[in-house]
Amino acid sequence: MPKFAETLLPLSLPGTYTYSIPEGVKLSIGMRVLVPFGRKKIFTAIVVSLHDNEPKGYDVKSILGTLDDKPILRHPQLEFWQWIADYYLCTMGEVYKAAVPSGLKVESETIISVNPDFEESEPGQLTDHERVILDFTSQRGRVQIAEIAKATGFKTVERNVSHLLDIDALHVSERVVDNYRPKTEACVRLAVGRDDEQALHQYFDQLKRAPKQETLLLAYLDMSRWLQSGDVREVSKENLLKRAGVSGAVLNEAVKRGLFEIYKKEINRFAELGSILEEPPKLSDEQQRAYNEIHQSMRQHAITLLHGVTSSGKTSVYMHLIADALGLGKQVLYLVPEIALTTQLTRRLRRVFGDKLLIYHSKFSDNERVDIWKKLLDTSEPCVVIGVRSSVFLPYSNLGLVIVDEEHDSSYKQQDPVPRYNGRNAALILARMHGAKTVLGSATPAIEIYYHALAGHYGLVKLLTRFGDIQMPDVKVIDTIDARKRREMSGLFSNELIDDCRNALKQGEQVILFQNRRGYSPMIRCKECGSVPKCENCDVSLTYHKHSRSLVCHYCGYAIQLPDLCPACQLPGLEIIGYGTERIEDDIEALFPGEKISRMDLDTTRSKNSYDRIIDEFSNHRTNILVGTQMVTKGLDFDAVSIVGILNADTMINFPDFRSHERAFDMLEQVSGRAGRAHKQGTVIIQTSQPDHDVIKFVQAHDYEGFYQHELADRKKFGYPPFTKVINIYLKHRDDATVGELAIRYSNMLRQVFGTRVLGPMAPFIARVQNLYIRQITLKMETTASMTKVKNILRNLYEQMLAADSRMKSVRLYYDVDPV
Repeated sequence: MPKFAETLLPLSLPGTYTYSIPEGVKLSIGMRVLVPFGRKKIFTAIVVSLHDNEPKGYDVKSILGTLDDKPILRHPQLEFWQWIADYYLCTMGEVYKAAVPSGLKVESETIISVNPDFEESEPGQLTDHERVILDFTSQRGRVQIAEIAKATGFKTVERNVSHLLDIDALHVSERVVDNYRPKTEACVRLAVGRDDEQALHQYFDQLKRAPKQETLLLAYLDMSRWLQSGDVREVSKENLLKRAGVSGAVLNEAVKRGLFEIYKKEINRFAELGSILEEPPKLSDEQQRAYNEIHQSMRQHAITLLHGVTSSGKTSVYMHLIADALGLGKQVLYLVPEIALTTQLTRRLRRVFGDKLLIYHSKFSDNERVDIWKKLLDTSEPCVVIGVRSSVFLPYSNLGLVIVDEEHDSSYKQQDPVPRYNGRNAALILARMHGAKTVLGSATPAIEIYYHALAGHYGLVKLLTRFGDIQMPDVKVIDTIDARKRREMSGLFSNELIDDCRNALKQGEQVILFQNRRGYSPMIRCKECGSVPKCENCDVSLTYHKHSRSLVCHYCGYAIQLPDLCPACQLPGLEIIGYGTERIEDDIEALFPGEKISRMDLDTTRSKNSYDRIIDEFSNHRTNILVGTQMVTKGLDFDAVSIVGILNADTMINFPDFRSHERAFDMLEQVSGRAGRAHKQGTVIIQTSQPDHDVIKFVQAHDYEGFYQHELADRKKFGYPPFTKVINIYLKHRDDATVGELAIRYSNMLRQVFGTRVLGPMAPFIARVQNLYIRQITLKMETTASMTKVKNILRNLYEQMLAADSRMKSVRLYYDVDPV
């Protein structure tokens, strides 16, 4: 039996840690163990290997205990984590922290208590604050530092506690905390054995004068199949009371009488995998052709791109592919970029695949996510998991098909925290490790993906006609500069847009208005002195939110109440500049009084069921105008939408980034696709001050191919993906001069190894966030470069920099591979 275990901790530290295995403890790779780390901390580690090689040079700590009877990971999860750590230039511990639900990571909380033997060595050794802390801790016995801070209101609690620990007035202990709480259900059972017929007859005799309790007993015997052959079925308290038609008080009396016992049973939050309910929708001739071509492509390629225009019916094709995979006994992962999409798709998929459908996203509680994890761990039955990017981390056992819908979408890219992975690219690797096939779908494929498809690395299937032969929407472009000169604008709305919306609403049709800014307005400005209130922590203006009368930073969350006077000149001259979705909602109410309006942005979709509610109201015509940010662009399907208004296309086009034109084209074309989906051609109105811009022209013609060729030529000219691999390196520090100096020194070290592949350093568009000043260095690597080698080189250079300048310890340095 192995004596040592290599373990992975959920920390941003490289490598694994060796612990000795206690006598008699059996471990397997992928099991969770509790281990001590540092002086007093306890963490949940995952066993990654077992061996007999005792480390030299230090005393090996022992594993404190196991948390599982079997592994919580399946093959090839550890291999998949390693790929993410290598490719996205982070540690395996950081991947572990992101991949596994918090409920499966037991950790310790720091608890302090008073040392009963402590005595002041001299008068004045303790401050007044420290005496209060000692008294409070003594009264409570064992407390957390946060409890002391809350109770006392002291600003220096951490410093005071640190001093008390140093002089041994307080002791630190650890309490292991398991955040997972299984869902339980109250069940009822008879308090007699099944073979004790005499006791059962006695109960009936006793209950002759208690008819409600007798009804309860009869209901239980029927539901549990007590008097039939086979096992006794468990009966829930809720179902028993419902069947018997009695109250809980009647059951409580029966329990007191000794007739029943109530016990708790752990249950799964999700239904058992069930049977398929109905056939997938019938495919049109064009969809059938695409479906057949995808199957042909799968014989030759592991990855197939389905380039299907908006409303071409890609989802119906996916459903047939899913049914095929389930028929072969395989599991399916269906990735979508936004939670809003899971809301609409779930209903369609549930009708076809029933309880074989599992949903996984961040709006689920941690307990719900743990239950899905355990469900997949306990079964290899065919099922469909629909979810956002984090779904790639689930423990699949028999993955046969991966579908990445709207594969171009930037929401697949994790920004913060680490790992900054792309869910689409990770899904491609996951599928390869499982030997599964992948289908990527989009009306506006990512430039890199389409490049690989045309080069023959991926299969390519096109579906370029809308379902039912509905025409692509008619795109009108409004020149806002010219319209303002002609006085044909009302605020942010052109007269033409207002008229078209009014006509559509009169005919019982619906309208979507798109503005990629939330809040009421992006800026407040003083008319007298020109001052703009800015965030204390970031180099951005504060966004005005009318509902809460507050000015909010969308980068760090800093917020203040809207002042009555200008903070700079103390005069009452503050004015609102610009439009966010909240202001547009207000203006639309004034323009269309009596019309029901809903808004979909980050502010209105924070709660778990908010997506469902907004989409339900719009789908069922309880609201007829939907105002939203980019959330409304992502594959939502509303039959009655005939008008889509893009209120300001300029904010998307004019952004200093090599992907800005691609993002703008994707967003404009995708939101245009929400118009005229079921019965008639829709209309899209794009308001812009640059009507002759190339991106606008390509959107107006629905010309993805033309846009792709135009963009590819620019990418080749300037050496951007797909011709190179881009890695952005960020350095952050509280002092601007320090980070500027260190960034120059670090970039010079990088140039000694990577040469002209290094660009920068430069201050990004927003150069300070959360009181940290930022510098950006860009690496343009060959597409064939080994990311493992790049990672090792960057690690070595960082350590050299650290040895040369101790200030580097206070710099936060991180990498963003394939930024979007």
